Amino acid sequence: MKKTLFFWMATASMAIMMSCGGGSGQQQMAVAEDDTSAVNAIPRDKTLYGLCGDGTAMNTLQLLRDNGDTLVLSITNAMEAGQVFGGLFVGDRIAVLPNATNSEAVIVINQNALLGDWVMPNPIDGSSEVGIRIKEGGVAESIEQSSIIYKTWKIFNGRLEILSQRDGGGDEEELNLYELVKLGPDTLVYRTMNKPREEMETFEYSRWKEPEKMDLHGLQLEDAADEFHL
Repeated sequence: MKKTLFFWMATASMAIMMSCGGGSGQQQMAVAEDDTSAVNAIPRDKTLYGLCGDGTAMNTLQLLRDNGDTLVLSITNAMEAGQVFGGLFVGDRIAVLPNATNSEAVIVINQNALLGDWVMPNPIDGSSEVGIRIKEGGVAESIEQSSIIYKTWKIFNGRLEILSQRDGGGDEEELNLYELVKLGPDTLVYRTMNKPREEMETFEYSRWKEPEKMDLHGLQLEDAADEFHL
């Protein structure tokens, strides 16, 4: 009788332990699945980076990728959709959002054309120019404005991503994603993407040009020099 009672108690204890252990294992598996889902939910940058190769033609882009590979992608549809920004020049750095097979470009951005000082009339009173300085290495700076401090920029899935900080906002930073509308030798236009429709803005910049130097008579120095020689 004692042996039977002991066997029953031991069996019950093992059953309880297995039951608890099974529940714990299921919880761990659930947590692991949640972690995997969280990782998979993080957007991945699918942009390809490299140099514009001399094999680039009217409807194709030869991309000399940073990883050493060379790709030739069709740009016909991207051009028709107005998604080729900044032109294609041999040796310039290019960012390309490709299709699933890396055979066709969906968005093409000339990063060299994006660099520089871009300004617009001050939206408050128009008496001065404010803007953004886009530099190599992902560095961004503000031009003549203290209300917003630009910090970094990068291309992410064919969009322009800018990290900034507003004056008086403490250490809080803003990460905004912009859709390129136009990029030319003297024009940069982009609009916000990750904000409610009523808060979406379009930014229209011109490339900053150094003011022409004048002499005391109000003539450009070149004209003044010609007049002097005459």
